[in-house]
Amino acid sequence: MVPADWEAVKVIYEKGIATCSATFQTSAPASWEHWDQRHLPHSRFVAIANNKVVGWVALSPTSSRECYKGVCELSIYVDPEFSRKGIGNLLMETLVSSSERNGIWSLYSSTFPENKASIALQKKFGFREIGYRERIAQQNGVWRNTVLLERRSNVVGV
Repeated sequence: MVPADWEAVKVIYEKGIATCSATFQTSAPASWEHWDQRHLPHSRFVAIANNKVVGWVALSPTSSRECYKGVCELSIYVDPEFSRKGIGNLLMETLVSSSERNGIWSLYSSTFPENKASIALQKKFGFREIGYRERIAQQNGVWRNTVLLERRSNVVGV
């Protein structure tokens, strides 16, 4: 992912936000710079089909503490027009490989339990459920739950 991909990435992110099943966020960051400073400089990728960005994946640090530098939160979004075409698999495979090359030992996500496709994709790549948060935050005035998932590297931190 490079700055030139931002507008397409933003559109896909906004489509995810509109579903109310992908994130608690209510709007995408206004600029590439704002998005960029909240994500790691490595392990960020876009999927391209017919010269169009159709999905993206990136990692965010979960803490600024040095001891947690290898623990990151996953974000993965696929344009709904391209769902069920293997884009998520391609992005996840690329991300896992890149994260391990960059010393990441734990990938983490907080996913709405209704987002069965995301949970299934994560489990396919070795994520396991580690918790369930009830009424963790409100979305449009409704309390929502999340499932916590984690993937521990078999290469880094063993």
